[in-house]
Amino acid sequence: MLRAVKDASELELLAAAGAAADAAFEEIRKVPFGGRRESEVAADLAGLLRGFGHSQVDFTIVASGPNGANPHHEAGDRVIERGDMVVLDFGGLRDGYGSDTSRTVHVGEPTDEERRVHDLVREAQEAGFRAVRPGVACQEVDRAARAVIDAAGYGEYFIHRTGHGIGVTTHEPPYMIEGEEQPLVPGMCFSVEPGVYLPGRFGVRIEDIVTVTEDGGRRLNGTTREMVIVE
Repeated sequence: MLRAVKDASELELLAAAGAAADAAFEEIRKVPFGGRRESEVAADLAGLLRGFGHSQVDFTIVASGPNGANPHHEAGDRVIERGDMVVLDFGGLRDGYGSDTSRTVHVGEPTDEERRVHDLVREAQEAGFRAVRPGVACQEVDRAARAVIDAAGYGEYFIHRTGHGIGVTTHEPPYMIEGEEQPLVPGMCFSVEPGVYLPGRFGVRIEDIVTVTEDGGRRLNGTTREMVIVE
């Protein structure tokens, strides 16, 4: 917790790392997904992170189709197919400070259910973000995001905490999880990343890094949270 509150120079470095990760996403959405292995897309993503200034790539999760239902899936040899939802979760260190973002893309046109679940996660992520303000307990961010998913009947499929701190490592305190009563303080930085994971079918996660401001929160990731269609 000694590292939890960032000063102005640290916030600039975290914002720059977030912008670099955003730039990598804008490029990866242009590459072919269908017919390629997850590991191949993950390698492209790692190269883009390095190209945009990351000295260290900590993870490039590419979880396609049923693999997306595992929040901690590591990119493997599965060939991505048309009709797959694909969870992308990636980050590392740039100038000593971390990036971490998730977006979920679809290869070709999604089904109505896939759109509905993606919209639900987007709404939950927005609710978590809007809960951020000084003095609020960390657990309230988790509760806000989880309430949206619970209300839609998917609560049992949101199977991890809503967020974790970030700084000189990509995972550190504070944690946005039930039972964490640590109050938010301006300068804290953490992820807001709800998800829905349907076993054997697909998963959706949307993640931004957020910093606490004097009157709310500010996202350090700016790429679209709408569903992105890839080839």
